[in-house]
Amino acid sequence: MDVQERLRELMTQRNWSAYRLAKQAGLSETTISNLFKRGQLPTIYTLERICDAFDITLCQFFAEENEAVTLNDKEKEVLSLWAALSDKNKELILYIMKHM
Repeated sequence: MDVQERLRELMTQRNWSAYRLAKQAGLSETTISNLFKRGQLPTIYTLERICDAFDITLCQFFAEENEAVTLNDKEKEVLSLWAALSDKNKELILYIMKHM
């Protein structure tokens, strides 16, 4: 996915300038400008701030057109339980799932 293209698409949908995006996201204009002029990829922190400004999730940002981005209750439960696991247990669960 072209991150800059996706940002431009979201900005166009809302009729936002780079200045407006920076203000809404609580980022400097330089940060936003560098994404476009220098072709820099945003850090996760920056992208989270941008997504918050657009009122979308990271999942929605990266979703392809017509791709579902909602989770059912069981998927939400799995993610909640996953977040509480230690790194060692996460690796163990991944191993088990890959070998089922």
